[in-house]
Amino acid sequence: MTRRYAIYFAPPARSALAELGAEILGRDPETGEARPQPRLDGIDPDRLHAITEDPRHYGFHATLKAPFALAEGVSGEALHAAAEAFAAGRSAAAGPVLALASIGGFLALVPSAAAPEVHALADACVEAFDRFRAPLTAAELERRRRSPLTPAQDEHLERWGYPYVFDEFRFHMTLTARLTDRAEHEQVRAALAERTAPVCVDPLRIDAIAVYEQADRQAPFLVTGRYPLRGAAA
Repeated sequence: MTRRYAIYFAPPARSALAELGAEILGRDPETGEARPQPRLDGIDPDRLHAITEDPRHYGFHATLKAPFALAEGVSGEALHAAAEAFAAGRSAAAGPVLALASIGGFLALVPSAAAPEVHALADACVEAFDRFRAPLTAAELERRRRSPLTPAQDEHLERWGYPYVFDEFRFHMTLTARLTDRAEHEQVRAALAERTAPVCVDPLRIDAIAVYEQADRQAPFLVTGRYPLRGAAA
């Protein structure tokens, strides 16, 4: 069994955004507890449970450093210490209000406009925590390449273990699996637009990074550390 870690943005526990994500996905990544999912207009409850299975496994979040196994010779404790030190030297990142959008058929909350501070934070996380990442195995590379990748994305995959970094990065908080049926996609999108509207009014603010852990690939990710961004603003 290989434990994996990730550096994510997780909304503050019990905040409106965190509660919304836990409710829609049906699991609280802070506690691991299942949550009753909402009744969405026109969406069968069993179908909602099915289309949120993948994001539920990862927990509501936005990726800053994608999941990785630890490199030889480093420990989870060292990663947490590094996350705390990193956060102590960085200031909070501000962004615009969130909006519901479709990314390749997935429904997610994304910034409604450019978010350079958020992008810079993600870039810094990719670089700062890469020394903790074990190289991808041949099987992992093959699995990633089953999805079409551009040459730039494949280069990122080889170098950083994830294709969607730096110029390919897009901040997103996933709410569904890929919905390939157009009618279903639009129905779910309309229902989620109504449900997410109350949290799409305040500007995004990232004032902490979170370490998520997964005991093995079948286990769900859980928040195991949250580190405030304490650095002075530039």
